[in-house]
Amino acid sequence: MAITINPISPVAFSIAGLDVRWYALAYIAGFVLGYWLIKKMMLSPKSPVRLDKKQLDDLLSYVIMGVVIGGRLGYVLMYNPWFFVAHPLEIFAVWHGGMSFHGGLAGVLLATWLFARKNKVRAWSILDMMAAVVPIGVLCGRIANFINMEVMGRATNVPWAIVFNGETTIPRHPSPIYEAFGEGVLLLALMVCLYRWTDLRRYPGALGGIWGMGYAVARIVCEQFRAPDAQIGFLTSWGLTMGTLLSGIMFVAGAIIFAFALRKKEA
Repeated sequence: MAITINPISPVAFSIAGLDVRWYALAYIAGFVLGYWLIKKMMLSPKSPVRLDKKQLDDLLSYVIMGVVIGGRLGYVLMYNPWFFVAHPLEIFAVWHGGMSFHGGLAGVLLATWLFARKNKVRAWSILDMMAAVVPIGVLCGRIANFINMEVMGRATNVPWAIVFNGETTIPRHPSPIYEAFGEGVLLLALMVCLYRWTDLRRYPGALGGIWGMGYAVARIVCEQFRAPDAQIGFLTSWGLTMGTLLSGIMFVAGAIIFAFALRKKEA
């Protein structure tokens, strides 16, 4: 017996005729909470990098630009290129949905490298701290996906299957909730514990590599329940999805980064 729920409006509230969407609030919450956690982590005497308030504010600006531009371009180029070739102005209509996590990650990596080069700090040490807070943003984003009825799961008969009243009669896995738990809650707990109670922070890149592998594993597991994007479908006859392919590449990259990081320890 599936759980039937009424669709939730993507608009959280309106101010002076301007709609404020849950998706936007999720991004804001992720950035604010991530900023707060990084600031707390830098107060620790064990922190491998120190940034003053202006630098931290600048880092937040760089990261926001990396997430938004990288996430959007990643979706445009990897998930629906021919649609955007035919409708180029839709590239800028981010309120219609369509953000790629892997594209956003690439944007953040580039933005962090540019910030580190400008401020003459070690990029990998910053990325290691960010690895401990990124799951917060993922958690918020997946909850927004569920509200928007996006990236829902494959058809199923499990008791917790979801049917959105008036939208579909097919019970589906609530895959955004699975991803919120695996890529968000579990990975957040793991990364915070590793950062706080292990010596890995003294190996620049080690925590970033672990996060990359951890996210890839969680995403690949969740992809087994998530319906593939309609415009792409399965990439192979045996069920490979674009998300699984990109996450597999991400796992290999994370493993390589981790292996190299262990070879060099900060004083």
